[in-house]
Amino acid sequence: MTETLLRLFDASIEIGGYPLYWREIVGNLFGFASAVGGLRRRVWAWPVGIIGNVLLFTVFIGAAFALPDGRHPLYGQAFRQVFFVITSLYGWWRWNTVRRGRAADEPAITPRWATTSERIGYLAAALVGVVVAQAVFASVGAGWPAPRWYYWADAWIFVGSILATYAMARGWTDFWLAWIAVDLVGIPLLWVSDYYPSAVLYAVYGALVVYGFVVWKRAAMREGAST
Repeated sequence: MTETLLRLFDASIEIGGYPLYWREIVGNLFGFASAVGGLRRRVWAWPVGIIGNVLLFTVFIGAAFALPDGRHPLYGQAFRQVFFVITSLYGWWRWNTVRRGRAADEPAITPRWATTSERIGYLAAALVGVVVAQAVFASVGAGWPAPRWYYWADAWIFVGSILATYAMARGWTDFWLAWIAVDLVGIPLLWVSDYYPSAVLYAVYGALVVYGFVVWKRAAMREGAST
């Protein structure tokens, strides 16, 4: 049984000398499906996303344990998956709670913009979080030959992703803008770090995120006014 699990864990295909792990492919596909569910405001987006988070955690932390892919571990990318699971459990509970009393075919929540005080709060938390996270990641990864900017970028992806997921759980339209900011940093960082499938999917996410922002913005105006 253990040997079978290890074979599944290490399953990969090689493209141009690059080991493409099935964990990375499947994890990103679950993530994409979760994003589509979030756009449609469906509760199932949360458990689907959690499955993807668990798979991607094993991908990004792999190099830290000397797994044979030779890539630099992205601590921010790895440990944000842990916080994704925690935040997603909250979002799963909250969307389930809010949708009670609604028709089965109705979206789980009614989107809205964050208030001024909420926006100030999450921007302040993001600033402090990035400063703290980059110091932690730089300390943990001190033995790896990475430039300082690498940890600042990884820290923003870590903090920005958690912020976006929390804002999605709250039903704030702002969360799409946070994802756009994460993608603008995440795509080049993943590419230079040789996580090519994740970088490509982030680019696809970018188009979906822009579309999602438009959809939620219109829904916030339409459904908020009717409410």
